[in-house]
Amino acid sequence: MSAAALVPVALLGALVGLVVPRLARRFTTRPARSGAGPRRRRGAWVWLSPAVAAVVFAGLAVARGDDPALPVFLAVAAVGLVLAVVDLACLRLPDPLVLVAGVLALGGLTAAAVLAGTPGRLLGALAGAAVAGSAHVLLALLPGSRLGFGDVKLAAVLGLPLGWLGRDALLAGLLLPHLLHGGLVLGLLAARRVRRDTLLPLGPTLLAGAWLAVLLA
Repeated sequence: MSAAALVPVALLGALVGLVVPRLARRFTTRPARSGAGPRRRRGAWVWLSPAVAAVVFAGLAVARGDDPALPVFLAVAAVGLVLAVVDLACLRLPDPLVLVAGVLALGGLTAAAVLAGTPGRLLGALAGAAVAGSAHVLLALLPGSRLGFGDVKLAAVLGLPLGWLGRDALLAGLLLPHLLHGGLVLGLLAARRVRRDTLLPLGPTLLAGAWLAVLLA
């Protein structure tokens, strides 16, 4: 994608980032669960969200500029940013937001497959959702697992765009979030910012890992 086309996408991301904190506040009225880490200051997100969203959108545009499904990736990313802020604030992945992301992903990818005449990619997207969802169900059922079913549903949704990109992207999208989360937990433990029993959100690393997988695809 040319620089001239990339700038508007990054600006669009920044505009989305301005709205993210307001939307997230509608879903953060419940207190964080017992044992959760310290709540993030809302004011920080007002300044960070536009920059983070601009980077997310620009990265997707650079990686998938020639893909007819780029608007779908951007739409899912926009909802994902709200989900990340909510999960960081109160350890929740609200079903309505996850559902919106799923509808945008499935509907958008279906339209992209029809318009591009590539129905096989839609089948790949559906397979990706099935694989990602099943893998995280198994993880959630393991003894001592702290994986919630909100995380399972989000993983299944993210499996749609990852499956659209193919097996390698899906595999990276399955592995990277847990590597990122594990590294983050170890770092926070080493810095004594959390305890072993502290609950930490997985949603942001699921989203970040999926984003990195798209960039690497």
